[in-house]
Amino acid sequence: MQIIIFGAPGAGKGTQAKFLSQIFNIPHISTGDILRDSVKRATVLGNTAKETIESGELVSDDLMGALVKETLQNIDYVKGFILDGFPRTVNQAEILLSIFQSLKIDQPIFILLETDDDVIVSRLSSRRACSNCGTIVNLSNIKDSNVCPNCESINTLVKRKDDEADVIKHRLNIYNKTTLPVLNYYQDKFKIISVKGTDPIEVITKNILSEIEVSR
Repeated sequence: MQIIIFGAPGAGKGTQAKFLSQIFNIPHISTGDILRDSVKRATVLGNTAKETIESGELVSDDLMGALVKETLQNIDYVKGFILDGFPRTVNQAEILLSIFQSLKIDQPIFILLETDDDVIVSRLSSRRACSNCGTIVNLSNIKDSNVCPNCESINTLVKRKDDEADVIKHRLNIYNKTTLPVLNYYQDKFKIISVKGTDPIEVITKNILSEIEVSR
């Protein structure tokens, strides 16, 4: 089962990908994983990506696509995988389609976690990171905002710059302009499952599994 999961920043893609990875016993592959793995293995593409990153440049779509293909070829992609973070643009979508065609992957499932921008802004702006242990928490999920629930340090929960409301809104604007068109590109090519991403985590997982079962 090949799954590509989409959603706005803070929609819970990573959380759901982790659960689905465990349920189906298939690897969860994120853009960050792809880069780190290739660089760690010092592949030709990995070394190229490392040089690009160290020079302060962004990894190109073509290079990112080549890294995705390299990663998929190094796993049992026929059994399945969950891809998170790629594609982000229509150009990347075209590259991924070419990769699927070359690997004879013809029935991938696209999952979209639908959320309202206001909900995302509220959710992410309520996140705090512990300056002592690095744990990330949401203020709505803890009893005392002055105590880290993991290491119990006092007054170490701080708001990261990328969790400021204006930064979040900017990221959402980029997502709406560049990533949502990707789904339109795939609309008439593959199965796209839409699930409400503001439900409780366990409900979202249950709904995804139900939709996957129906699509089989």
